[in-house]
Amino acid sequence: MTKVIADISISVDGFVTGPNVSLTNGMGDGGMALHAWAFGDDPDDQRMLTEGMDRSGAVVLGRNLFDIVDGPDGWSDEVGYGAEEVGRPPFVVLTRSRPGSIRLRELDWTFVTTGLADAVEAARQRAGDKDVVLMGGGELVGSAVAAGLVDILVLHLAPVILGSGTPLFVDGVPRTLVQREVTPTSTATHIVYELQ
Repeated sequence: MTKVIADISISVDGFVTGPNVSLTNGMGDGGMALHAWAFGDDPDDQRMLTEGMDRSGAVVLGRNLFDIVDGPDGWSDEVGYGAEEVGRPPFVVLTRSRPGSIRLRELDWTFVTTGLADAVEAARQRAGDKDVVLMGGGELVGSAVAAGLVDILVLHLAPVILGSGTPLFVDGVPRTLVQREVTPTSTATHIVYELQ
């Protein structure tokens, strides 16, 4: 059965980007430190990355993140979700309005304007026998957890304090988590929770 998995890197102080996020500074000031684990050579980090990509039947992201990855400094053949790993799953973008143009036309984009639950359902329909992965941004993942739409929460806890930026949880609904796996590496602590 298809699961909905929220998978996101986070700082020790709870931010998923640094401050001053823009189209040319997508992770904000200091935010790239959150993803150092994904670009290193630690075998456990690479296992977490590969497992995440392998389970991706469809990926949900918000419009702000779409604008960054589709922007001039965004994804390319070498950098992006699944680049050089598993091919390209379908992407579902939660947005208020469809963009006027798309730079990454070779990717499979679906734009949903009717709400988060509909975006997750559209991704479920596209995922086949794999899972739906919510990659962000922080507001989308936090809202999905609060709405009870997430089965598994995977946090990649980076050993950095950003001080400010985009928080993952803001005024959220209390949720019970069951810790299923903890994998410490030199660049992150990967924690897998099941949501009750």
